[in-house]
Amino acid sequence: MSQAATPSDVASVYLQHGPYGQGHDPHGHGHADARGHGEGGPAPKRVIVGYGFWIFLLSDIVMFSAFFAAYAVLAHATAGGPTGKQLFDLQRVAIETGCLLVSSFTCGLGYVAATRRRQLETQFWMLVTGLLGLAFVMLEVLEFYEMIQEGAGPGRSAFLSAFFALVGCHGLHVTVGGLWLGTMMAQIWFKGFRPQIMRRLLCFNLFWHALDIIWVALFTIVYLLGAGA
Repeated sequence: MSQAATPSDVASVYLQHGPYGQGHDPHGHGHADARGHGEGGPAPKRVIVGYGFWIFLLSDIVMFSAFFAAYAVLAHATAGGPTGKQLFDLQRVAIETGCLLVSSFTCGLGYVAATRRRQLETQFWMLVTGLLGLAFVMLEVLEFYEMIQEGAGPGRSAFLSAFFALVGCHGLHVTVGGLWLGTMMAQIWFKGFRPQIMRRLLCFNLFWHALDIIWVALFTIVYLLGAGA
């Protein structure tokens, strides 16, 4: 009569012949022929860098979530001052939104051109992206300036403090993204499409698209709902 298999026997067989055993020895050490595509070897550096940058973006989104929560709590705390309905110019904000959304599209076109090693096409689309981002920031600064001139600065009420903090934080991110974009254009122009530069360009694209996603939420919650309140 054969002896029944123990749990340790089952585990040993699984380690040797199961999915985990592919590309590993029984002790979990990788073989030299592991390819990094689910075969037990390390993932390509591009994937590792992209995954790590996604973690950074998630932490950034957590920060924005706190600003959104503060704004939601303080949206009606106007202290007798002007409300969003009195202050917001939806036509101008719609132009801002269009600039940022189109810039996300041109940013993607620039990355596609970079993957095809097309220098001039890459520079063109990245330049268009930067100009659209600059237009967005200038319109936002103009909005802030006019509000402050009308006495609706961040110190006027809790509502305006939360508004300037949330919208200003996003605008600061776009400004930093524009500086990053200029740096990437220079690196690609002088150094070409090296692997490390392509990984940086991938991270920039993730960052820029994330800003678009945050702006869509901001445009809806702050401006559309605020103008209709």
